[in-house]
Amino acid sequence: MRSLIWLIVVVLIVGWLIGFIGFPEAVGNLIHILLVLAVIAILYRLATGRKL
Repeated sequence: MRSLIWLIVVVLIVGWLIGFIGFPEAVGNLIHILLVLAVIAILYRLATGRKL
């Protein structure tokens, strides 16, 4: 479960970067939604206190 959360975080950040760099006009607010989801996943990881 813990590596799944990190996988989701990485996928969301990579998706955000691709959208931000590659398709700034086409993606619009989706970029920011992906970033917010990645930050929420990171905060969840920190809040649960689990270590790698």
